[in-house]
Amino acid sequence: MIEIIKDKEVWDTLVKKCDFADFYHTYDYHHTAKAKDEEPVLIHYKENDKTIVLPLLFRNIQYSLYKDATSVYGYPGPITKNITSDFNFSVFQKEIHQLFREQNIISVFSRLNSFIPYQESCLLGLGQTETLGRVVYIDLTKTLDEQWAAYSKRLRTYINKSRTIYTIKKANEPADLEAFIALYYENMRRVNANKEYFYDKKYFLDLINNNDCETELLLAINKETAEVAGGAIFTKKNTFVQYHLAGTGERYLDLNPVKLLIDEMRIRGTRENFKYFNLGGGVGSLEDSLFYFKSGFSKDSILFKVWKYMVNPIIYEDLVQERKDIQHSDETLQYFPRYRNNEQFNFGINEKQPIYFKHLHTKE
Repeated sequence: MIEIIKDKEVWDTLVKKCDFADFYHTYDYHHTAKAKDEEPVLIHYKENDKTIVLPLLFRNIQYSLYKDATSVYGYPGPITKNITSDFNFSVFQKEIHQLFREQNIISVFSRLNSFIPYQESCLLGLGQTETLGRVVYIDLTKTLDEQWAAYSKRLRTYINKSRTIYTIKKANEPADLEAFIALYYENMRRVNANKEYFYDKKYFLDLINNNDCETELLLAINKETAEVAGGAIFTKKNTFVQYHLAGTGERYLDLNPVKLLIDEMRIRGTRENFKYFNLGGGVGSLEDSLFYFKSGFSKDSILFKVWKYMVNPIIYEDLVQERKDIQHSDETLQYFPRYRNNEQFNFGINEKQPIYFKHLHTKE
């Protein structure tokens, strides 16, 4: 049996029952992260006592009767219950293909979560999975001393110095989130980030007030000036801690406090018995300066993969041909789906939106 779930209570129950799940699989995050023209859905497949669920965002293809599907930003992909290595996925694959056809879905793209087993097995034979790069993680099952010893010598010196300059505060009032958002926007402007990374204030507030996981905003306060020098948002669910967003004031870049905040979350996550602290990879999954910044914290890394599935190749190619503006470069050929290459999306930015906290102030 296969079905599409949109109801929050049913979605939450199915995800909770899976053997592994991350923050990126939750109903709340999908409704926080979706663009205005995207519809969050959870595809639910059941076979006896075995379950596979796959969260996606359905979206209309402009000027057509068709749709495609994509994933939220992060590390989602299929999750399962009672699946073992000898399970036959062929019926699931046949049924999900048929479901996509019935929904007029032309192509599917999803980021995957390399820490969760059987994701590639679920999708084998449906399009292809592709390795884009590596993500760095800290193994929180190791002792704090073992983790610290894996830091680069320069990073250890850097963090020790940072602790003499900054104090760490867990955000607990609206002014804290206001300060972080201002730093985040400043950061995005400084690096000339694409506009999709300029989330509106509702996005940040929804993250903090998310009931499907624990979200922590840590701030580094300069001891001398009492200014917020930097901040980082982390999510915690099941065995996973995720480094989600960060921002630093320009005057504090020389001794970037985000490194200290990551170290602090490593300590807290270990004491709270989480297993994996995912720092992510480089920009566009490249092994760039951001990747090497993260690799200073750990020598442990894992491959980051995505899933690309052309459900209806004939209509897919027709849609590509309709895009007269697509340049046939190597970069374009790698983009998926190609008919959305360089497509512009609207992400409203309202920096004047007031901050109202649902429960942030009740946390420690």
